[in-house]
Amino acid sequence: MIVTTTDDLNGYEITSYLGIVSGDAVCGTNIFRDLFASIRDVVGGRAASYEKVFADAKEMAIEGLKERAAALGADAIVGIDLDYEVIGGDSKTLLMVSANGTAVKVRKTS
Repeated sequence: MIVTTTDDLNGYEITSYLGIVSGDAVCGTNIFRDLFASIRDVVGGRAASYEKVFADAKEMAIEGLKERAAALGADAIVGIDLDYEVIGGDSKTLLMVSANGTAVKVRKTS
């Protein structure tokens, strides 16, 4: 499955648009990540444990997007947009990633 944030594909012609597809992932953090991230806020530096949760959530959302596009018979997804949200008020314990795009059929031109 070809996935791209652009609205066209070099070397391919879009032959049909199958519709908008989306994939979502909601991942929880834990109290230890929250604690260590708070310490990082004070002393500076990267919060690698949060970066891992973020990367995993993004990958899960894109995989869900691909599955929905494949169910429509798509060859590719164009115009992908990723949105991120923290859920949980002051505790900030959940990360939500939403991936949206347009499922398309394509034909190789070159």
